[in-house]
Amino acid sequence: MTAGGDDAAAVAGTESVGEFDGAPDDEEMPLSAHIEEMIRRLGIVVVVLAAVSAVAFLDADRLINFLWYSYLPGEPAACSARPAYETTPAYAVVHSLPESGSVACPRVYHPLSLVLARLKVASLVGFVIALPVFVYQTYRFMRPGLYPRERRYYLSSVPTSLLLAVVGVAFAYFLILPFIFRYFLFYSEDVAGIAFGLGDTFDLILLMMGLFAAIFQIPLFMMLGVLMGVVSRRWFEDKRILFWGLFAGIAFLFSPDPTGMAPVLVGLTMVGLFELTLLLLRWTGR
Repeated sequence: MTAGGDDAAAVAGTESVGEFDGAPDDEEMPLSAHIEEMIRRLGIVVVVLAAVSAVAFLDADRLINFLWYSYLPGEPAACSARPAYETTPAYAVVHSLPESGSVACPRVYHPLSLVLARLKVASLVGFVIALPVFVYQTYRFMRPGLYPRERRYYLSSVPTSLLLAVVGVAFAYFLILPFIFRYFLFYSEDVAGIAFGLGDTFDLILLMMGLFAAIFQIPLFMMLGVLMGVVSRRWFEDKRILFWGLFAGIAFLFSPDPTGMAPVLVGLTMVGLFELTLLLLRWTGR
């Protein structure tokens, strides 16, 4: 091979190595441009959340009845047919206990309770749908700095995020909330009558569903961090106690349950998801 050929090969080799010095589309941008893009993409998430919530609001009453009578005895027709005096708090104290065989009608103690309940249940639907949109927008924000392999990982996380959110809501609906309501009734039935206020009861139902939709994203972000090389499984294991403390803080901060049962269940679920993800990473050799 000639000297010229050697030089050409050396240049080609340098160019091929240079292709892997950074992500293909990585480029310098001023901080203000990054902030503007981040705000724009968060705005897209908010718009999607608001649009889905607006559509869900049109059928909010049906969703409210569905969730309410999933855990409490009775049906909407039985409550709407009752005389006006039976809707008072005093009557509810005597007659709304599930053990007595009566109907647990929702009680409205504030003029805006029903409107707020409709807004909250519609917002829950919007929140669940907006979660994968949020993941996708973070991907679009980070895409220029990602390698093709990392982009594939991130894109695959978008449908996975929606799936995990649905699983989290189902987990709360079928397991956590029935247990909590049975515990509440058992805890209170011997000392007081229970009048089920629409606002407080629905706050608990929706908060638990939204919270579990969010915490079921823990495995997704742990796996993404390891697959993309941001952190390692050993790092998670070394910081285990710190994560457990964080989970406990989140559980007790966002739970309205004064008995302590709901935050305990939330905290144990978060720790369980964290540890199961570590087992999966260990099993796959990551």
